[in-house]
This record gives sequence, structure tokens and C-alpha cells, in this order.
Amino acid sequence: MTAFPQHVGVLGGGRMGAGIAHAFLIKGATVVVVERDGDAAAGARTRVADAVAKSAARGVLDGAPEDVLARFSTSTDYSAFAGCGLVVEAVPEDFELKVSALKAVEEQLPPEAFLASNTSSLSVTDLAAQLQRPANFVGLHFFNPVPASTLVEVVVAKETSPELAAEAKGWTEALGKTAVVVNDAPGFASSRLGVAIALEAMRMVEEGVASAEDIDAAMVLGYKHPTGPLKTTDIVGLDVRLGIAEYLHSTLGERFAPPQILRDKVARGELGRKTGKGFFDWDE
Repeated sequence: MTAFPQHVGVLGGGRMGAGIAHAFLIKGATVVVVERDGDAAAGARTRVADAVAKSAARGVLDGAPEDVLARFSTSTDYSAFAGCGLVVEAVPEDFELKVSALKAVEEQLPPEAFLASNTSSLSVTDLAAQLQRPANFVGLHFFNPVPASTLVEVVVAKETSPELAAEAKGWTEALGKTAVVVNDAPGFASSRLGVAIALEAMRMVEEGVASAEDIDAAMVLGYKHPTGPLKTTDIVGLDVRLGIAEYLHSTLGERFAPPQILRDKVARGELGRKTGKGFFDWDE
């Protein structure tokens, strides 16, 4: 097991970014989240504080919540990353946006610091090619919800140093999670397989084969999936699934063409749990 850097930064404090910040924070790191404006930073702080409180309630927090949160801060200035040994980028799944964000972060880091992306499908090799120090860059694909998930996909780009690939696996284990190490390829291992199953489930709903409830029940009861592919899509976000499917369609061909039912739901704003409706209705 390899200890992660003591000072960790996270760019983007949405559901995923806040979850990543929480993961490092409760294991002893000093964490800063940088957001685009004050309101977004306040939202990130609330999400991390809520997650810390839930960890305390479950009895898995080492120390009082206020002591843990004393090691957490937010900022709207990229210079807050200057003392970090590792920064994890968690901005929306858009290549140009990620490149711009990663370059801005890299300018703030010392040469020996590491940079990672939480991308769930984009080419880590292509992202690394835009950076000054590609050997110090790796994919760290956390899963939603981060506190409950025990998996992190470590995605190794062509220029990632072997030492960083090994360290990233050790960091994951230090977080109490299991690392799956994957060489960079479209959709990596998890998104490629997960999206393939989800798209076929959507086509089955579209063709009237069965209801969303029954399709999910078949996978949960018949194949022991913890949740069905359509409920998982609701949790991930239909817009996120569509973005990944479009990327995989462009790189791997027609088998990943997004079904019309997915496009229609996204156009109507039915994005899953976060909007209260997707393939299922959500009351929370």
C-alpha cells in the first residue's frame, strides 16, 4: 500500500468531485476543492460536510467531524492547488473543457506533483498529450456514489510513468478501495461494458420487450447485479450516459449508437435521480 500525498486538490465540487474530496479527507489528507464561483464552492462544502456527517453516523470516521473538516477548504482560485502533491480533475465530461482545466491546474503545480482525471470514458492518452508533464498524469475513475463504491479504475496512458501507475494503485488501496488497472482504451473496462448493457436495456424498453422495472429485475435476480442497468443509468445521469455513448459511438462504431429513447429523455430534462425522473421516478 502506498500513502497518497498529504495535500490533495480536487477541481470541481459536484457530486463526483465532492465524493472524491470526502474519500481523501476521511483518510487523513488535507483537501482543497476549487470551483468556478462562490455559490458552487459553497455547494461543494455542503456536500462534503454532509458526507463527513454520514461517515460519523456510520461509525467509520476517525476523529470528530469538525476536526476532519478543519483539513478541508474550498477556493475559486487555481493558485490554491500550489501546495498539492496530487490534484484530481472532476469537471464535466467534455474533452476541450478538461484540457483547459488540466492545463490551468498544471501551471500551479510543482514539477514533482501528480495530476489525474476522473474521466469515465475520454482518452487519457489524448488528455496527457496536451500537458507539459504527461508522465505525471493518470486516470483515476471513481464511481458514483463515491463513498459507497469500493472500485477505482486506474487508467494508464501511453506516457504515464510505470512508477505513477504503481503509486496510483497504492493510493486507491490506501483509500480502502480496490484498484482495477486498465490500459487506456475507449470507455476503459467499466464504462465500455456498463454502457453496452445499459444501451441494450434501453433498446428493449424502446421496442416494448418489457418494462424498465422487469428488465432491471431480470438482471438483479437472474445475474446478481446490485442494481439493474436502467436504475444505474438513472443514478449515473442520463446526460452522462449519452455523452459516453456518443464518444464510444465515434470511436468504436454502431454498436454504441445512442437509442432515440435516451436522446428524447435527455432533451426533456429527464436526467435520472438528480432531476427526479429518468427511467424511474425518484422522490428524494
